[in-house]
Amino acid sequence: MEIISKILIAIVALEHLYILYMEMFAWETLGKKTFKTIPSELFKPTKSLAANQGLYNGFLSAGLIWSFFICDENWSKNVAVFFLGCVIVAGIYGALSAPKKIFFVQALPAIIALIFVLLR
Repeated sequence: MEIISKILIAIVALEHLYILYMEMFAWETLGKKTFKTIPSELFKPTKSLAANQGLYNGFLSAGLIWSFFICDENWSKNVAVFFLGCVIVAGIYGALSAPKKIFFVQALPAIIALIFVLLR
């Protein structure tokens, strides 16, 4: 169970590293491909807003990765639970305020990872 939970945490962390990259460095290219409902002419003026969002996704990823390096099992689990909870809240909020698919792409993987973390 522990190996599965760590693999799932890693998947969520990698997803948020990808989001960091897209929003901070590739907003006008990958962002356009990902967010097709946003008019093309809005990507340039919203670049700094997207970069700010990307930075927050990087913090989420960093917290999940940090949980791998904590030697105390209880602290490692608590840190993972906290950051997975943050991802879940962000995913639910995103699904309520943006396209609904954000729930399935962002929140659902974190919910599954959280279940496995809590079961270990």
